[in-house]
Amino acid sequence: MAAPKIEVKYTQFTLPNGLRVILHEDHSVPMVSVNMWYHVGSARERTGRTGFAHLFEHLMFMGSGHVQPGQFDEWLETAGGDNNGSTENDRTNYWINVPSNSLELALFLESDRMGYLLDTMTPKTVDAQRDVVKNERRQSYENRPYGQADITLGELLYPEGHPYHWPVIGYMPDLTAASYDDVVTFFKTYYAPGNASLVVAGDIETETARTLVERWFGDVKPGAPVEPMTMPGVALAGVQKKTVTDKVQLPRLSLAWLTPSHLAPADAALDIVADMLAGGKNSRLYKRLVYDMQIAQSVSAGQNSQALSSYFLIEATPRPGHTVEELQKVIDEEITRLQNDAPSQHEMERSFNQVEASFYNRMERVGGFGGKADQLNAYYTQTGDPDWFNEDLGRYRPLSATDVQAAAAQYLPLGRRVELVVMPEGSK
Repeated sequence: MAAPKIEVKYTQFTLPNGLRVILHEDHSVPMVSVNMWYHVGSARERTGRTGFAHLFEHLMFMGSGHVQPGQFDEWLETAGGDNNGSTENDRTNYWINVPSNSLELALFLESDRMGYLLDTMTPKTVDAQRDVVKNERRQSYENRPYGQADITLGELLYPEGHPYHWPVIGYMPDLTAASYDDVVTFFKTYYAPGNASLVVAGDIETETARTLVERWFGDVKPGAPVEPMTMPGVALAGVQKKTVTDKVQLPRLSLAWLTPSHLAPADAALDIVADMLAGGKNSRLYKRLVYDMQIAQSVSAGQNSQALSSYFLIEATPRPGHTVEELQKVIDEEITRLQNDAPSQHEMERSFNQVEASFYNRMERVGGFGGKADQLNAYYTQTGDPDWFNEDLGRYRPLSATDVQAAAAQYLPLGRRVELVVMPEGSK
């Protein structure tokens, strides 16, 4: 029996200043989510000037032309709302969830920081948030177990100058060297209405919501068009090995491969490969390494999908008394087995069920990271069609066992990958 077709109805329009707007009614709860995507992430930065996109994720909460510092969060909390933002290589997003009777407050706040952030941003503000970002980097990378390895992985996978080479949070010397004028130029270039898309989803009446969006965003000045990103393909010619030390108790093994970009052929098949290898306690690597042999403390696998180039990552931590070499031997055996023999129908069904369960769980939420508003914005950005839910899930259903086997064989060669090992300081 065919699965029911998913349809998420929406209304779409573009303001004269270039802002693309998507409205979706969902009256299941009296809440509304205002979700803004700026089509800029760390990939739009350049060597020597990294960390700007993430820095703006902080600056955007520090007051704007008609909102004093501190009032953004204060007003939302008083209204019973919450908000947050996140930065990735390819985009920066901001979301505000509020009771539906506070929609106009959310639109006012979001429009004010788009149109009038620079009215109140000063060198002192930038310096203060620059220090906050540096502290965040220390907490998330320098002082977090295995944190530096996460940065090293990107540097090994992508060559110098590639926009995925540097970490999203940026390098410390770049954050220090950035001038106030550098920061202002970055904002003027990428935070204009024409380089953004806005989703308003939840307990709304479409015509009323449209009127409010036009009222609050209509006077934001347009910016110059942003050139689309192009980047030559990247490839690994052989095995790149590196061992680093860290203040950790146990070693960790990371194996990474360059894989097709998000939504490209084989991207979905590699999601299934990841689930079969390490997606839960019945997966091949978890069952063998953690449960049967009891030589690993943890193991994970994932297809990390990105716009320009993705990477497939397997990470494993040995139990005390065991080594990363033991784990790598078993991991390579299981990869080779999947490359040589198609998975069983039972395995395929289990992985499809995992993908579908995760997909529908995300659809149940309107707001927040990964909720329906965020997904409408993601699909619009990636495909031009906000209601791409059915097509997205449809990438998985037609996959055969031989498709999964072929993806593992083509994209996970043992002779072309990054092998990164983190060893405890002082270990031999």
